[in-house]
Amino acid sequence: MIFYTDAESRTLRKAVFGVMVLVSHADPGPVLEERYAGLRALTHLSPELRGVLHASRPDLPPVPDAELEEQVVQALVASLKILTAKAPADAATFPAAVEAICHEVAAADGQVAEVEAAVTAKVRAALNG
Repeated sequence: MIFYTDAESRTLRKAVFGVMVLVSHADPGPVLEERYAGLRALTHLSPELRGVLHASRPDLPPVPDAELEEQVVQALVASLKILTAKAPADAATFPAAVEAICHEVAAADGQVAEVEAAVTAKVRAALNG
C-alpha cells in the first residue's frame, strides 16, 4: 500500500471531487443525479486511489467557480506529479479516469452541454500539460 501525506491526500481529493463540482456547476441540472454519477464514476480509478479519496471528506473552499476552477486545475497538475512519483500505474490511468468522471457527471441528465464539454476540455488540457 502506498502512503500519501495528508497534504497529498487533500490534493487528490480536491482534484477529483473538484472536477465533479466544476462540471456540475457548468450547466445547472439534476444535482443529485450528477453527484451519484460522479461517485459511480470513481470506479475508473484504482481501488487504492478510491480508498485515498474516501478516507476523508473533500475540502473544497466556498469560492466563486472561476477561483475554484483555478484551484482544481492546480490540484490536477499536482495530483499527476504525486501519482507519477508514488504510483506510476495510477499516474498512467489518472487522466483518462478523470476525463471519464467528467463525462459521466456531464451526461447524468442524458446530454452533455457545450459548457460541460468546455470544462472537460480544460481538465484534459491540465492533465496533458
